[in-house]
Amino acid sequence: MTALEFSESVVVVAAAVDDVYAVVSDITRTGEWSPICQECWWNEADGGGVGSTFTGRNVTADRTWETVSTVAAAEPGREFAWVVGDNFVRWGYTLDATDGGARLTESWNFLPGGIDFFHSKFGDDAQTEIDIRSRAALDGIPRTLAAIKGIVESEA
Repeated sequence: MTALEFSESVVVVAAAVDDVYAVVSDITRTGEWSPICQECWWNEADGGGVGSTFTGRNVTADRTWETVSTVAAAEPGREFAWVVGDNFVRWGYTLDATDGGARLTESWNFLPGGIDFFHSKFGDDAQTEIDIRSRAALDGIPRTLAAIKGIVESEA
């Protein structure tokens, strides 16, 4: 069965949760750590709070596409999360203070609206397309966390 929800954590050494939050909530930096999302920009001049939207440009070997996401949680030092499209997928970061640093958790959840969308868009190929997205998340999350850890620690 395809994983429709996944999360993983990494301890970011010698960085306060507020410093880690400042990095992960700056969507304009996403291209620095994401293996697929190469660029993001706010759709509003004052973007960043709950309800703000941003566009992301995604690139794989097979295609390039853009998505619009809405910020679902923006609690400095605690959580930054967004929903892609019309409730298709929820991505997010949560933070917990630890001795000497912060624990950063990235989560991904393929929502029922996304599954319905894939069935209407891809028909009989929907499950294959869902599997592709699931594998990309399972592969990308640990790579993303490692990249964020390196960035935050180099800036500390």
